[in-house]
Amino acid sequence: MSLSNTQFKVFSGTKSRHLAEKICQSLNCPLGNMKIEHFSDGEFSVSYEESIRGQYIYLIQSTFPNSDNLMELLLMIDAAKRASAYKIIAVIPYFGWARQDRKDKPRVSIGAKLIADMLSVAGVDRIITMDLHADQIQGFFDVPVDHLYASTIFVPYIKSLKLKDLVIASPDVGGSKRAGSYSKHLGVPMVICYKTRERANVVGEMRIIGDVAGKDVVITDDMVDTAGTLCLAADLMIANGAKSVRAIVSHGVMSGKASQIICDSSLTEIAFTDSIPYDSSLSPKVKVLSISKMFADTIHRVQENQSISEQYLL
Repeated sequence: MSLSNTQFKVFSGTKSRHLAEKICQSLNCPLGNMKIEHFSDGEFSVSYEESIRGQYIYLIQSTFPNSDNLMELLLMIDAAKRASAYKIIAVIPYFGWARQDRKDKPRVSIGAKLIADMLSVAGVDRIITMDLHADQIQGFFDVPVDHLYASTIFVPYIKSLKLKDLVIASPDVGGSKRAGSYSKHLGVPMVICYKTRERANVVGEMRIIGDVAGKDVVITDDMVDTAGTLCLAADLMIANGAKSVRAIVSHGVMSGKASQIICDSSLTEIAFTDSIPYDSSLSPKVKVLSISKMFADTIHRVQENQSISEQYLL
C-alpha cells in the first residue's frame, strides 16, 4: 500500500520502534526523524527533527511498563501540537493501566480514565489501539477511538494448526465473551475456567466448567503478565484429560519469571503479538505474531476515510 508522504508522517517512541519500522515498511513510507534526549536525573525531552506543520502525525507507542513509555508518548503529543501538526493520532497497540477500569474496592484510582484524560489534555485527536482489557474504556475518551482486534491475526493462525478436536477456553469468567466469539466463528465448543484471587497476580482456586477430555484446547486472553493464571489453567486441563493446551494472547507483558513459568508448564505453545517487544529466545514455547500489517492497513483506511470495521473477523 502507498500513500502520499505529504499527507502524513509516522514517528515512534523508543520501545515501540521495532513495530513502527514494520508498519512504515507496509505503508511504504519512512519513519520520521525524532530525537529523545535523556538527562542524568532520568528526565527526558522530545523534539521533531523535521517539519510537521499541517501534517497528520501518527505516534506509535505502547504504554507498557515502565512509565517512561507513557511519558514519552505524552511529550510526543505535546511537541506535535506545539509544532502545528494538523491532526495527532496516537497509535497505542497496548494500552496500559487498562485493568484499572473501575473502583473494585474503596479508595482506589481508576487508572484507565486518568490516562485517557492525560492523553486528551496533551492534545491527541484520535486513538488507535487493540484489544483493550475492557471494551468500555473507549468511553473514557472524548476523541474517536479505533479499537482493533487481534482475532484478525489469531483466527487464521488457529486454523493453520489444523487441530481435529479443538476447544476454545477462557481462563476466567471475564474473558468468556472473547472466547465465545472465537468458539462461534470457528464452530467449536467452549469451556471456562472459574478462578478466585487471593490478591493481584495470585490465583487462589481454579475449576473448569466444561469437558476437555481428549481435546486440543486453545486458551484465549487479552494479556499475559506473570503467566500464573494461564499456566495453572493449562496444568489443570492436562490433569483433566486434555490432549494438548495452547494459548493465544493479544499482549505479552511477560513480567518477572513469566518466561520460565511458561517453559515449565503444560502449555504446548503460547502465541502473542508484537504489541510489546519480546525476545523469543527466552522461551522456546513462545511464538510472536506481527500486527504491523493490520495497523498499517488501519492507518491507510483512516487517511483514506474508509471503514475500519471491514477488516474485523469477529
